[in-house]
Amino acid sequence: MKKKWSSILTIVLGASLALTACGSKTEPSPQGGGAAGGAAAAPSTVRIGIFKNVTHAAGYVALEQGLFKKHWGDNVKIEVQAFDNGSDFSTAIATDQIDIGFVGPGPSTNQFLKSKNFKVISGSNNGGAVLVAGKDSGISSPKDLVGKTVAIPTKGSTNEISLRLLLKENGLNVTTDKTGVQIIARAPADTLIAMRQKEIDATLIPEPWGTQMEQEGIGKVIVPWDQVPPNKGNYPLTILVASDKFLTQHREAAKQAIKANSEAIEFIKANPDKSYELINNRLKELSGKGMDINLIKAALSHLNLTTDVSKEAIEEMAKVSIDAGYIKDVKKEELDLSKFLDLSLLDEVKAGK
Repeated sequence: MKKKWSSILTIVLGASLALTACGSKTEPSPQGGGAAGGAAAAPSTVRIGIFKNVTHAAGYVALEQGLFKKHWGDNVKIEVQAFDNGSDFSTAIATDQIDIGFVGPGPSTNQFLKSKNFKVISGSNNGGAVLVAGKDSGISSPKDLVGKTVAIPTKGSTNEISLRLLLKENGLNVTTDKTGVQIIARAPADTLIAMRQKEIDATLIPEPWGTQMEQEGIGKVIVPWDQVPPNKGNYPLTILVASDKFLTQHREAAKQAIKANSEAIEFIKANPDKSYELINNRLKELSGKGMDINLIKAALSHLNLTTDVSKEAIEEMAKVSIDAGYIKDVKKEELDLSKFLDLSLLDEVKAGK
């Protein structure tokens, strides 16, 4: 009988230990012995979202140079998910498919106003899109776009918002007939083909696609990146965002990601030639093919890598999205994006903390 009770006790203790193991997290201890609590704990895995686009150069270099791993430590597994557009990215971060990543303010603002569960924590790149007119299109300025078809990467994208602002500046309307400007959505690679085949008249597109069209002789840049609204190119095109869940549980890790992004920007500025190769390597990995180094060089010369974020520019673009119908149930005079931006960690990084 004694033996029987001993066996039962062993089974009960074993089951208890198994349940304890199932309920525990395998995250490593906080680096540097920080304060207890979820915000101090290092994550076991971080899922990073990024585009297959050179305008995400800082993220590419941070990955290639191991800057995220440098700040997070070797025990953190990094998973990278590549996206073709901001709408898919924004849906992914809102539905807990990724933790942190790089995206444009247009689609991310639209998604935030629906889900309200992620935040902008840093800038990464300002500007970098150009307006290109097709060869023989008869377009030499934005005013010539009346009755023409203009492509943008995706509906509600930051590029579309810039296009709508540009049209408004020139007194033009967006329409579905020849009385105004017709806007269609095409992925950049498809836009390149459409321009070759003269299926579209113009495109507002991120670099280096505009430069490639010029080099091929199928198009001409008629509005350079530093004249594209808002703020003549000085607007956020690539920002770093993080989910509220990640910020709550791993705020220190989010801060370290800002440092990695900032260090990547400084590396690119100090080592441009080396950076072109690094960017191309990551582009090959994400998209399956690389890009001519001269195109990458041209792209980086047509943008401003910076961690700064203009809340005013994001608000201006959001109002354009409201007018376009991408943001519903929000009036422009009631727009409040104060909870969309949390730049406190960026301020700490800039202060050397």
